[in-house]
Amino acid sequence: MERAGGPKVSSHALDALLGRSLNEVERKFAPRELYTAGPMEIPVPRPRVAIVGSRDATNQSLEEAGLIATTLTRQGVVIVSGLARGIDSAAHKAAIESGGRTIAVIATPLDRTYPPENAELQKEIMEKHLAVTQYPIGAAVTKSNFILRNRTMALISDASVIVQAGPSSGSLSQGYEALRLGRPLYIWKRVMQSGLAWPKDMVKYGAMELTDPEELLENLPSRGVIQISMNA
Repeated sequence: MERAGGPKVSSHALDALLGRSLNEVERKFAPRELYTAGPMEIPVPRPRVAIVGSRDATNQSLEEAGLIATTLTRQGVVIVSGLARGIDSAAHKAAIESGGRTIAVIATPLDRTYPPENAELQKEIMEKHLAVTQYPIGAAVTKSNFILRNRTMALISDASVIVQAGPSSGSLSQGYEALRLGRPLYIWKRVMQSGLAWPKDMVKYGAMELTDPEELLENLPSRGVIQISMNA
């Protein structure tokens, strides 16, 4: 792990971050508090789409993740991902390079970076976009952090896309959490054609094949934020 060095950290309840009250299903696994660094407005703008996948992605999948992120960014979508190497990094970078906005939901405190090679990318996101974590500065980093991070990423996002993932990928935990929440879950066409068992299992629970990034725009909420009702 590396220390990113002195971020200005703010804390928010999840409903304040999203700009609305959570329902009972959302609240079940929601973290009590989130810590953020970055200039993006709170509540965070929408629509927000998570693009996730393998750390050891093929070059073709990396290009496709970038294409999906770029296409969505040009339609005003905020790209969410987990700052991991591979698909996550490709999605963040494509959003930034295409002039869009991105949210990194990380599994470490905000003053640490994993993987270490993404320290500069994390710094850029904290300075110009938004980094989010459920772990306060000083908290230990364990393997379970990454699964819990995926749950939180699914909750923050209006929809999720899995671009490439093997049977043991942490992206599957995000996929099933998105389905549990009733959020749209898309599986990129190449994964559907891979012969893996998990995509077919997720389709049984409502996941959809994605053949063109613009297809998911129909299932996204309007742009902007939903303000919390003071009478709720």
